Formats: sequence, structure tokens, C-alpha cells
Amino acid sequence: MKFELKETPRTYKVGLENQITIKDMGTISLESDEQVTFITPGEGEYDLCRKSWGYYATPSVNDRLKRFGFKTAVVRNSKGQVYIMIVEISKMTAFKDYLAEECNEVIQWLDEEPLMREL
Repeated sequence: MKFELKETPRTYKVGLENQITIKDMGTISLESDEQVTFITPGEGEYDLCRKSWGYYATPSVNDRLKRFGFKTAVVRNSKGQVYIMIVEISKMTAFKDYLAEECNEVIQWLDEEPLMREL
């Protein structure tokens, strides 16, 4: 693994009104079969794993993410762009506020029925 922290983060604006400032803190380069884990203050964990063919974008949405207090949503913005978002269950109100402010919509929760039953 190679990690390069930016001493001065690159910043850029996003959001419908460009009201959100994102700070790009650095880059991580993983070799095949290496993983990094992001942790939350509430001890939730989110893993990203490099494979020879690409990445596992999430841990299992119906097991590991649920056990660590996350839900997984496929979200579409007003431009039709689609994202996978990992939501802390304890912050669901903030997530819903964000969706409304940014005119985003949940297309599908990946960890809920009927999708899980159909798979």
C-alpha cells in the first residue's frame, strides 16, 4: 500500500448551489488483495478491497455493513447520475435532509426486501 497525504488539501465545490466544499486529503494505492478500513466515531467499519480485476466497492451489504450499522442505497441525482451510498443508520435524518436539499432520490435500498429475496 502507498499512502500520500496532501499537506495542503485540494478543495473544490459541489452541490446544487456549489455550497459544499470537499477537501481532497490524499491518495491511497493498493496492490491486489490489499484492503483499507475506514472507521466512524461510533466504531462502524467500511472496507475497500483491491482485487486483480478492480475493487470490491463495499463489504457485503446484507451482512457486514448491516452489522456495523450501515444501510446501502443506490441514489440518482437530478442529472441522472447514479451513486452507491453507505448510510450510517443513526444518521438517517441527515441523509434524508441531504437527499432533499440536493434533489436526489433513493432508487433502491440494496439491503432490504424484496431485492434480497429476489437475489
